[in-house]
Amino acid sequence: MGPIRGIRKKRKVVKKVVGGGQSTAQESGQGPADWWDDFSRRITGPLSLSNGLDKFESVFKVSRKTFNYICSLVKDDLMAKSSPFTSANGQALSVNDQVAVALRRLSSGESLFNIGESFGINQSTIAQITWRFIEAMEERAIHHLRWPSTDTEMKEIKSKFERIRGLPNCCGAIDTTHIMMCLPSVDPSNNIWLDREKNHSMILQAIVDPDMRFRDIVTGWPGSMNDSVVLKSSGFFKLCEGGERLNGQRIVLSEGSEVQEYVIGDAGFPLLPWLITPYRGKDGSTLKSEFNKRHFATRMVAQRALARLKEMWKIVQGVMWRPDKHKLPRIILVCCLLHNIVIDLEDEVQDEMPLSHRHDSGYKQQICRTVDEKAFIVRDKLSRYLSGRLPP
Repeated sequence: MGPIRGIRKKRKVVKKVVGGGQSTAQESGQGPADWWDDFSRRITGPLSLSNGLDKFESVFKVSRKTFNYICSLVKDDLMAKSSPFTSANGQALSVNDQVAVALRRLSSGESLFNIGESFGINQSTIAQITWRFIEAMEERAIHHLRWPSTDTEMKEIKSKFERIRGLPNCCGAIDTTHIMMCLPSVDPSNNIWLDREKNHSMILQAIVDPDMRFRDIVTGWPGSMNDSVVLKSSGFFKLCEGGERLNGQRIVLSEGSEVQEYVIGDAGFPLLPWLITPYRGKDGSTLKSEFNKRHFATRMVAQRALARLKEMWKIVQGVMWRPDKHKLPRIILVCCLLHNIVIDLEDEVQDEMPLSHRHDSGYKQQICRTVDEKAFIVRDKLSRYLSGRLPP
């Protein structure tokens, strides 16, 4: 995973009991349904059950199984506070309560005021709970976002990519999206965050596997940077250029014709031996046209992953009101971790989400003219292979 700007240093966790010995639902032997029965009765205002949000999944965007797992990850960190968080009536909040508050904040993108009205918790407490959850998740759940570590794992990824539209030895699809912000235009220092569509935004670059799982991300860079510059500033780029990544088994397309591991991206990225982009220009040859169709269909997995990220975790979907630009990259990271956890736990909630590919509505296609001459040869080899015209 690429560096996340603003990420905190690892801190020591001291285990303490929340609420003078109050246990979570899991510790007391209660199931999540028992906790939910009690918690749902406390929901009021915009989230009241009369509004139809009577299902656990409707409120938190994850199943109870996934919710329980997330609680187990962050329990020690959330219990490490010397004085417990409390609701408006003075009742100490359990770990489940705190995770519920944080997930609702991240999944709905609603204001602190609305969530406070619904959960009966003051806005300051909601903000503190959400941030402690962010801190805990980026430390305890980081293993859910990693580059494949074994040949077997990478082989499976390549096989799944090839089954989409035939691209052999493909290890990932790369794309970027903009997290939009509302910043004061009167402050000249904010101009660095203005992107090409004149929005203040922060960039998220992601490399995705065929299951829409994030395998590497980079975020924190201002929207004024184009996709190519963000890529070249990333640790992933340096590893690939140094031969330390995408350096696995080459595939033999024909005798004497080999292709190394690579990822695919759109025309906003440079054409490199390990990053294959589509053909550009008006050359309408069947060979190039067929390659572009297969390339587009395969890289759609990255667009869908980013669209689903924003759909499930709406805090990064809309326009964020004057966010802390040091904290925002860490919020984005945790949303990516939650996205991966839903996939890793095979949460059925994801099956109900739409498979849109529109994650950056209103943004035009970027064009990068940086080309590595060796990459022309690699792309042509793949193109001829896919069309069945590679010479023996």
